[in-house]
Amino acid sequence: MRNVRNALRVLEEVAARQPIGVGELARVLGMPKSTVQRALLTLHEAGWIRPAEGEVKRWALTTKALAIGGRASGDLGLRDAARPIMEDLRRRTEETIHLTVPEEDKVVLIERLETSKPLRISMSLGHALPLHASANGKAVLAHSSADVLKRVVADELPRYTDSTITDPDQMLAELDRIRARGYAVNHGEWRTDVGSVAAAVVEGPGKPVASLSVNIPMSRLTGESEEALGRAVGEAAKLLAARLGYERE
Repeated sequence: MRNVRNALRVLEEVAARQPIGVGELARVLGMPKSTVQRALLTLHEAGWIRPAEGEVKRWALTTKALAIGGRASGDLGLRDAARPIMEDLRRRTEETIHLTVPEEDKVVLIERLETSKPLRISMSLGHALPLHASANGKAVLAHSSADVLKRVVADELPRYTDSTITDPDQMLAELDRIRARGYAVNHGEWRTDVGSVAAAVVEGPGKPVASLSVNIPMSRLTGESEEALGRAVGEAAKLLAARLGYERE
C-alpha cells in the first residue's frame, strides 16, 4: 500500500511540475531518490508518464492520465461544448486559449487552442495551476464558496515569482476586484514571462465549474489589451455557461 501511495504522490507532482526530474521530485516530496525512481519506472511501465525531450532525463504526463481524468469528471462533454466558443475566442484575440477545471486546490488544463504567432505560451494538457497564482485559478477562486476561500486563503500563500500575491488580505482584495470587473488577470504571478486573462464558468453561487483564459506573453499584455481581452473572455465564459444550461450567478 505504501508503494501505491508513493506512486500516486509522484504522479501528482509530475502533473503539477512537468517536465521534472527525479532529483527535484525527491526534494519536493521529501522522499529518497531511490523511492522516487522506483515510482517513476512503475508509472512509465503502466503508461502514465513518459520521458520529456532534452538531454537531462525528465518526466511528463501521457495522454492516458488526461483521458482517465476526463472520463471520471465528465470533462469530455465540457470540452465539446467549449470548443467552438474557444475557437471563436482565439479568432477574436489571435492568442492561445485555455480551458481549465477546478480540482481540489488547483485548476487543471483540459483543452487548449494555440495561437499562430511564433511567440506563444506552451503548456501540456493535464497541467495543474495554483488557484492563487494563475488567472484561471483566481477566476475560479473569486466565485468559490466561503468554505473554499477560508481554506485556501487562511495563511500566507506560496510564492512563485516576485509578482505572486502571498498575503491573504491582499488576495481577498484581489478577488473582490475580479468579481467587480468580471475577469481575472495574471501579471507574471506563476511564471515571470506568462500573462493571462480569465473568466469563470459558473453553475450557480459558489459553484465555478470551469474557466476560460486568453494566454499571452507578458510582452504583449498591456493595459489596453488587458481590458479588451477581459471583455472577450468574460463574454465567452457567459456563453459557455448558457450553453451548458447553468443559471447566472
